Amino acid sequence: MHLLQINWDPIKSIDLGFFELHFYSMMWIVAFILGFYITKRIYKKEGQSDEALDSLFIYSVLGIMLGARLGHVIFYQSELITEDFFSIFLPFKFKGGFEFTGFQGLASHGAAIAMIISMYLYNKKVLKKTVLWILDRVVIPVALGAVFVRIGNFINSEIIGKETDSAFGVVFKQLGETQARHPAQLYEAFCYVFVFLILLYFYWKTKKSEQQGFLFGLFLVLLWTVRFFVEYVKVSQGGIEEYFGNNLSTGQLLSIPFVLIGLYFMFVYKPKTKLS
Repeated sequence: MHLLQINWDPIKSIDLGFFELHFYSMMWIVAFILGFYITKRIYKKEGQSDEALDSLFIYSVLGIMLGARLGHVIFYQSELITEDFFSIFLPFKFKGGFEFTGFQGLASHGAAIAMIISMYLYNKKVLKKTVLWILDRVVIPVALGAVFVRIGNFINSEIIGKETDSAFGVVFKQLGETQARHPAQLYEAFCYVFVFLILLYFYWKTKKSEQQGFLFGLFLVLLWTVRFFVEYVKVSQGGIEEYFGNNLSTGQLLSIPFVLIGLYFMFVYKPKTKLS
């Protein structure tokens, strides 16, 4: 075994007696809190009200969490619909005995789709600008949030990589393994830091925020390109890939449309209305 390889056997939660605090859930909380403060800076720069920011936070949390959960069920674990329906929406499992599980099984593709829908509703009910105006800005904190979500996956020893002899391999002891694997979650988290920094640079240091859809498109291209290539070192989570000959993973198949949509908004899309 290489000297740099890590035996990963962390404590996943803290038992507070009346409640078990999962570190994975804490990563989501950190992601939303940091996202709130970044968006607050952006809204202050744009002259938006605190009331609009508070509403955005509510729409974002509900939309992303619900979409991430439904995305996982639809794309990866559809049997829950018939076998344990209420576990889809509640942090409990009921099949085989009642158990608190926390919100496990969240898909980023579902979260992305739900984010677009929730921002459409938020813009229509609250902001009253354009959907792309808010999407161009909200993708900045979302990119940072993705970093902490993947760190949470690493803590949970989930979404693991393929076996490797690389010096960066990690032995996920809680899975009962002795062979090192790629820490695919950390690869993604590391890359997402740069996605966040690139988006931040284009927003604060250039005038690209004035080009409707550009930052949103850039986010889609960068994030899902990272996801596509990291999938090569991930263990397959199953899903729809079997219907396409197993040539690409489900994560890769779902990433391709997002990259194409991103390129469209960066280089082809022409807004019908100007920003007010």
